[in-house]
Parts: sequence; structure tokens; C-alpha cells
Amino acid sequence: MEIKKVLIANRGEIAIRIGRACVEMNLETVAIYTFEDRYSLHRYKADEAYQIGADNEPLKPYLDGEAIIRLAVAKGCNAIHPGYGFLSENVDFARKCAENGIFFVGPRPEVMAALGDKIASKAIARKVNVPVIEGSEKELLSLDIALEEAARITYPVMLKAASGGGGRGMRVCRDPEMLRQAFDSARSEALKAFGDDTMFLEKFVESPKHIEVQIMADNFGNLVHLYERDCSVQRRFQKVLEVAPSKGIAEETIKTLYDHALSITREVNYNNVGTVEFLLDQQGKIYFIEVNPRIQVEHTITEMITGIDIVKCQVYIASGLKLSDPEIGISNQECVEKHGYALQCRITTEDPENDFRPDYGTILAYRSAAGFGIRLDGGSIYSGVKVSPFFDSMLVKVSAQSKTLESAARKMGRAMMEFRVRGVKSNILFLENILLNKKFLEGKATVDMIGNTPSLFRFPKRLDRGTRALRYLAEVTVNGNPDVKQIEAGRTFVKPEIPACKVIVPPPEGSRERLHRLGGDEFAKWLRAEKQIHFTDTTLRDAHQSLLATRMRTIDMLKPAKSFAQNFPETFSMEVWGGATFDVCLRFLHEDPWKRLEQIRKQVPHILLQMLLRGSNGVGYKAYPDNLIGSFIEKAADKGIDLFRIFDSLNWVKAMEPSIQHVRNKTKSLAEASLCYTGNILDVKETKYNLKYYLTLAKDLENAGAHILAIKDMAGLLKPAAAKILVEALRDTVSLPIHLHTHDT
Repeated sequence: MEIKKVLIANRGEIAIRIGRACVEMNLETVAIYTFEDRYSLHRYKADEAYQIGADNEPLKPYLDGEAIIRLAVAKGCNAIHPGYGFLSENVDFARKCAENGIFFVGPRPEVMAALGDKIASKAIARKVNVPVIEGSEKELLSLDIALEEAARITYPVMLKAASGGGGRGMRVCRDPEMLRQAFDSARSEALKAFGDDTMFLEKFVESPKHIEVQIMADNFGNLVHLYERDCSVQRRFQKVLEVAPSKGIAEETIKTLYDHALSITREVNYNNVGTVEFLLDQQGKIYFIEVNPRIQVEHTITEMITGIDIVKCQVYIASGLKLSDPEIGISNQECVEKHGYALQCRITTEDPENDFRPDYGTILAYRSAAGFGIRLDGGSIYSGVKVSPFFDSMLVKVSAQSKTLESAARKMGRAMMEFRVRGVKSNILFLENILLNKKFLEGKATVDMIGNTPSLFRFPKRLDRGTRALRYLAEVTVNGNPDVKQIEAGRTFVKPEIPACKVIVPPPEGSRERLHRLGGDEFAKWLRAEKQIHFTDTTLRDAHQSLLATRMRTIDMLKPAKSFAQNFPETFSMEVWGGATFDVCLRFLHEDPWKRLEQIRKQVPHILLQMLLRGSNGVGYKAYPDNLIGSFIEKAADKGIDLFRIFDSLNWVKAMEPSIQHVRNKTKSLAEASLCYTGNILDVKETKYNLKYYLTLAKDLENAGAHILAIKDMAGLLKPAAAKILVEALRDTVSLPIHLHTHDT
């Protein structure tokens, strides 16, 4: 083979793709890059790499054909592969390569002149009786000529760049005013992208399918097709997702597409690879659009269904090999087989929720997909890379293959779910929606599907827990934790160990089952008559409110809850909810307090669960209407609360009475009314909070309907001697069981 050293006149993923093919062919490679691209991976994957252009020119040097050829000659390259975009369809560049004794890896200049120009290619199509869309006949040197030609064609029309593709320079104009607004901007966009602002017009076909046929030909007149690709899923004329082969199109129509593609390329004695593109309207009528005389972004899926390495074949053909030579191995059309379906998604840094505005910045975290039937063609994508505003927003091309389109789509969907791109916006959720779209899976997608399907833009909210945790750790590492006033070097973190569970089958009857069996009043009588002391565990509510400002997370509660319940089934109750729970869950932990209750109830099925209810204040810090408190109590009981410990900090019975009555009359739970203890009943000088005060309060709470009486020692003031006197006196005064709760931290 004559080609020995290849300069890759491109960047990003296609430069890497070409470089890999060259390595497999034992060819030396030279990469080029601009200063803006100096950290891009394509330069590091080549044998040699050289900066082109000045430091303040991020993009323009990739279009400087003369400078690139000079570099190729200076470095001893005898071939240039242009990839796609940039100079890939530039006839002058191809000619100058030949003039300098350099193989241009693409069609001959005269072939590109005949077909690469979108206007000239239509003349070839008409010559071989391939239907074309009505287009402009005059050169569009001015807006006035464009308006004249558009009036002759009739609106709507498509304004297109003669020397390019990828949607650049393309505009749909439905009236003269739209054409006036679009003409100059489209020319400017085409000039920047392709170095040529030549434009043409053609009739705009409503809701067509976009089908392209992959062609391969050597320099000796041998020509084959590699089947078709359906590129109908596109946005603003840029392809988003491609499928090979197409689905849902009549076999006769497909055969006609192949015949048309071969006729057009045979007419100009085509060589190397290229793509012949067609539109297929709602009635199945075929219209030729253009020929792209280069490698396509979506060539990967054709490679997957045929097993043919198109990039290698490009180099082999440019070097003078025949299709039938062993390196290529295509003696005739029958040698080209297809297997199953393949589809390609382009992951970009575009924001679908903001009109696909490209996003730029640093990628904080990146995780790619893998697995059977998945192919990745990436550019410079890794954690820490900066996405530049000067280049295409595509991060990686993902291709998936399987026996059917549906299974390939499922495989692709799985791959999309594996990806993680953090730090910049991406279109991954949008692609996932397309893969689930029924119209797409049935092969009925048309070029306007995205614009006509609002459901594609409805995305589930992602928590992005990983990035949030990463940012939090970085913040705390650098700036410290605002809740930690000082670091004590001598302290060590003790890893908590959850005791093993003693599983008893069947489980013994717990306090909850007893309540359900007896009912509230009989349960209270049973408890009053009990001689043994019963205990309440407050770890999951009051204890960590005192010691940790109620900051214990649900996940940390659930771990020991089951173990505790199974190891201590005789426990009377567990206080797990109420008080500051709601405030802290919503404001600080960002958790759902109702979900917390449900989860604890599931872990602790046999023991009473109790909550602290602030009377008419509920779990808030102001008085609420009685009907609201009543609804809250009903829902709390339904979610798992068996015992409501109701209190008012001023011992105002009227603030507690509605809650007591609602628990008694609307739920099967227990109403435990609390008297808040303060002062010292042993002090003979005490005139307000004496024994008589508490006995009167206890009788009022019993009359209000309480099942149980609680002594709420809020500040740890109840001394043992006073407790003995108080409890004995209360038992003589009321018929309720007494529940002592001391809060001493």
C-alpha cells in the first residue's frame, strides 16, 4: 500500500476514529490542533501532533487548507484524511493535495465538483432520471435574486448551503419576510463552517422521512451500497438519532433508493465512500437531496450491521486498492451482508429544556456506558475536561446493535441510564424519551417528530446525589463545617455496630397487638392494673432532639430499629415522631417525615409507636384550626402512630382537649395527656405549682377523655422524693395509668 503516513485534518471524535483505523493498518499518524484544543485527546492519540494557527484562533485554522498541506509536506505525510465537516467537501483542498503529491482520502476532485456541490449534484440526478425537489436555477448572489427564485418555486422553501451539511446554514422560509431575515445569517453561518457562502433554494417537503444510502466505490469502476440509514429523528436539520437499516418502508421503495443512489454515483464514476440522501414524503414519493462525498458522523451503525470498517476502506481505496482485494474483501454486492439493527445517539451538552442551548464549563464527573452490543466513539470526554464554546457540543456517539430495532433501543436505553455527565447540561434524558417513543419504534418517525411531540421534553427530576455529596465534601474540606465550632484532635470516630436480631417465630404478642385486641379503654385499664414497670424508648425522637438537634437521618434510624424491636419485644412503646421532627426533616434534612413514619412502622410492627403532639400547635409553632389538627391526627394514626403524647407548655387544658377527643373518637390510638412539671412540690413556700395544682390538672385531663396521664418533666426538675409523693397522689386521684417522661440533658 502506497500510503504510509496520514495527517488527520480534523479534531475530536472523528480524528480519534481515523487515528485508530490507521494504527490498525500500521500507518503513522499526525494530528493537528489549535491552541483552544491543546488539551483535546485526539492530539495525544497520534504519533505526532502540531499546533496550527495563532493562539487567539480557536476554529479558523482547521479551515486553512494551505497551512495544513504545508505541514503535511514538512512532516513527510503522503496522505490527508479530512474526516467530516471542515475541509472534507472542499474541492480546492482536494486538488491542492493532489498537486502536492498527497493522497486525499476521499473522492477525486472532479467527483467532488460534480456531486459535492448540492446544486451541481441535482443536475446529475435529473440526467439519470432520479426525481429531485424543485430548486433555484440562478446563482443566489443577492437577496433580491433569492426572493425572485423563491417566488418561482413557491413557498415554503428551504435555504441551504451549497458546500456543507449537518444543518449549518439551513433555514425553512415560509414567506418572503422569513427569507429576508434568514438570508444573510445563513450565508454567514455557511462561510464560517465551510469557507463558502454559496446558497441555494429548494421546495420544502412537509413531514418527510430522511433516508440516506451508504455508497462505496474503488478507483476501477466497482461500486456497491452498504444499505440505508434512517436519519429522520432530527432537530433543526441536525441528526439526533439514526437507525440502520430503516424500518417500516416498503421493500420496493428501499430497492428503488438503492438503484437511485447507484445510478447517481455511477454517472460520475464515483470513488471512495459517500452518502446519497433522499426525502420520502407521506405518499412514499422519493426526492433526491444531495450527495455527501465524505465519511458521515453516523457511519458507525452501518459498520455494525455490515461488519465493514468504512474508515479503513477509505484509506485502502485512496491508496489504490480494489474492492475485491483481500484487505477490503467486497467482490460484488452479494458480499455485503446485513445483520440486525443498529442505532446511534449523540450525547451533547445541549439543554433540551432551554431550546437546546449549548452548555459550556467543566465536567465534574463522567461515567460512560459499556456492555455487549454497545460502541462508544468519544472525543475529549473525562472528569475535569472543559467544554469549549468554540466547538461542536457533541461529547460522545453511542451506538447499539441487536437483532431487532426494539431490542437495540432497549440496549441503548440501558446505556443511556449508565451514563453520568455532571457539571454541564446534557441531552441524555431527551434521548431516553425518544428511545421509548412508539412512533420511533414503529419506524414512523419523520423529520418533524421532535417538534411535534411535546412529551419528549418531559423529564423526571433527577436528585444528582453524587454531585451534591461531592460538592458538600469539597466545601467542608476547604471551609469547614459551620456546625463544628472547633476540631478536637483526640476524638476518634467509632463505627456503630447493630446487634444481631433474635428472631422469634412466631413473634410474641406486642403492646400494639394488645391495644388492637382490647381497644383503648380496656388497654388503659389493663395497664393501670399492671404491677410491673413498663418502659418507653425515646432514642428515635426525644433523645436525639436533645443531643443532636433532631438531626438523625431516617436511614440511620432504620438500621437499628428492627434490631431493637426484635431484641426487646417486651418494650411498651417507642417514641419515633412528632415534636421537632417535621421542622428538621423539611428544613434541614430534606426528608419526608411521613415516609419516615411509614418506614419505621414497617421495621417495628409489634410495639406501640408514639409521637409528641403540641396540642393545638400540632407539630408547628402556632395555633392551628381544630379541623386541621383533627385531620393531621387521623393521617398520623393511619400511617402508624398508636399513642399521641399530647401536651401544652402552659398546661392549658382547652388547648389539649380537641386533640384528646379527636384521638379518642376518630382513631383506634391512645390519647396520653401530659401535665408539664415545673417548680418543686416539696417547697412549702410554693403557692402556684404545688401538689394541689397538679392533682386538679390531672383530674381535668381525665375528664377531657385521656386514656393515659403523662408527667412531662421537661427540664429534669422532678426530684425522686417529689416523684414518689406526686405519683402516689395522682394514682389516688385519677384512674389512669401514669407515664413518667423525664427530659434531663
